[in-house]
Amino acid sequence: MLIVAGTIQVDPQHRDEMFAAVAPMVAATKAEPGCRAYNFSPDVDDPGLVHLYELWEDQAALDAHFASEHMAAWRQASADLPILGRDIAKYNISEVGTLP
Repeated sequence: MLIVAGTIQVDPQHRDEMFAAVAPMVAATKAEPGCRAYNFSPDVDDPGLVHLYELWEDQAALDAHFASEHMAAWRQASADLPILGRDIAKYNISEVGTLP
């Protein structure tokens, strides 16, 4: 199991534009085999901060995602957006448990 998580810093005036541009890619990604969760969420306190959370079955599913047409379209669309920075990491999870 893999988790991809992090933040994207955007110009707050263009946050809605970023969410509109990413929406088709998010919808297509959620339908991909091996994708358990895929979310871009606005930060409650910082209008220029977006949180990213992904949960994947395995590396093969994540690799297929990166090779998808909708990911290529998002990369092209995001090149025109005022994205100021990214801090995203991948975590390999060997054990999962529930919290009380």
